Amino acid sequence: MTVIRYRTCRTILALSLSIVLAGCAATGANIRAEVPPMHTIDEVRDQRFADVADPWEGFNRNMYRFNFYFDKYFFLPIVNSYEFITPTFLQKRVSSFYNNIGEVKNLTNSLFQLKGVESATTFGRFLTNSTVGLGGLFDPATTFGLERHDEDFGKTLGYWGADSGPYLVLPIFGPSSVRDAGGLAVDTGITYGIYTGIDPFGSVNYGYLYDYGITALDEIDARHQQSFRYYESGYPFEYYMVRFFYHEKREIETGKPLPAE
Repeated sequence: MTVIRYRTCRTILALSLSIVLAGCAATGANIRAEVPPMHTIDEVRDQRFADVADPWEGFNRNMYRFNFYFDKYFFLPIVNSYEFITPTFLQKRVSSFYNNIGEVKNLTNSLFQLKGVESATTFGRFLTNSTVGLGGLFDPATTFGLERHDEDFGKTLGYWGADSGPYLVLPIFGPSSVRDAGGLAVDTGITYGIYTGIDPFGSVNYGYLYDYGITALDEIDARHQQSFRYYESGYPFEYYMVRFFYHEKREIETGKPLPAE
């Protein structure tokens, strides 16, 4: 978790720099007000979406609400400013670049799961997009039939039989579980270790500013690619529905059979 805290602090610092550089263009953000739930979960206790282990619901709800305000007053204004000033063509190149870097995480976890074909495909994607795709700015690998396989260490743990554990809402990162939070720490540590080992700006004056800029743009692009907005789902029990969908999605991704209706 030290790595997560380090990256979180670095991300917040980097985003702070971004919001200053962006001129605090938050006034253009079109964000709806929070709509409180009209019913209580006790009214639908017999529904499957209420059946997810959540012993820390009070803490998770506070984190869910914190993430809503963090999104509303800090993150989304930055993302909206980025989308406003950046041409769509360039946005796609940025997303493609970071998605290509993300193939390293996909590859390491495919290898951890001993998935030979998937590992070869992911390596082929990374090699193709890094060369023919001009450093990952374009995605010719998909055109060549090399399908992307998103993997992470949480899935790897699930693949080898680890239970998800209780539901957990992480600050800023959002819905997770005990298993996936540990997986996030491992993935972050691997990524940070590789980046530190390469140290692309180590010989550049004030290279740490480039590091902050790359980290900030990575986080902005990740949020740009994520369409979810807190309290805009239209569900009267959004917290429970998000919890349920997250849990089911992860169970499917790790290959576990879903309980019978």
